[in-house]
Amino acid sequence: MGKFREEYVKMIQGFFSLLVLWVIPCFVLKTIREVIRVMYVDHESWWISVAILFALLSSWAYSTIISLSASVLLNLVCNLQVIHFADYTKLLESDSDVTALIDEHVRLRHHLSKISHRFRIFLLLEFLVVTCSQVVTLFQTTGYHGIITLINGGDFAVSSIVQVVGIVICLHATAKISHRAQRVASVASRWHALVTSNSPDPSRMRGSNSVGNFKALANPIRSIPTVFSESDLESLDSIGPPNYTQLASHVSSYNKRQAFVMYLQSNPAGVTIYGWTIDRELINTVFLIEFSLILFVLGKTMIFT
Repeated sequence: MGKFREEYVKMIQGFFSLLVLWVIPCFVLKTIREVIRVMYVDHESWWISVAILFALLSSWAYSTIISLSASVLLNLVCNLQVIHFADYTKLLESDSDVTALIDEHVRLRHHLSKISHRFRIFLLLEFLVVTCSQVVTLFQTTGYHGIITLINGGDFAVSSIVQVVGIVICLHATAKISHRAQRVASVASRWHALVTSNSPDPSRMRGSNSVGNFKALANPIRSIPTVFSESDLESLDSIGPPNYTQLASHVSSYNKRQAFVMYLQSNPAGVTIYGWTIDRELINTVFLIEFSLILFVLGKTMIFT
């Protein structure tokens, strides 16, 4: 793991940068909303109002940091695996040992399986909580007949931003590592095609051996050394069998590469939720479901006259 030290440090720094990037703007919006509420709401004492404001901001900041930290942590874990898959694609270009390549791919798939197993409950609950929360918020917002201001609607806005940012970070990270893992099959196919095209043609090798044997049979005097002191059996022993070692080695290497490519195509890796791989297709499905829920809520609450 020493060769990945710099990449690991960079990713960990990006973890804190991403967390601060989203927490600070949301905290500023929350602070503005609470300050405006304190200014316009009747209060008996400024000290009590300030204490309540500080308590509200502290509790909100704590819960928000914990919520976003889980999403950003998943993003960090997936980005660390991206480093290993990038190194694996380089290994494909430099190493021709198919057994070592399969062993390394099995190890990477095992790591992705562990990530999926440890984060699947979190991802599933994140989807359900965000969806239910946004549907309820949309119901309350569209069904409200009064004027929506920063005081009565600011909390909904800030909470929605935090939830949507968290789910977007999760989807982006998992889809990124899933597509990077699935891209290995295309890289291996290209590697297999390049190695095969640069290798000698087995038919030509077989043809050259056949032509050589035919010439040897057609010109026995030239091909067999004429030594009259030897017996006929000893003279025939001087003709060696055709050398098919290079041809067999080429065919064996081709079959190994072909089996490796078929293995990658039949075993696509990626982050999964109970067997469902998180990729573009799943994200499109989730988007269509969310869009259908939005249209359903709008159809129940909004009336055009």
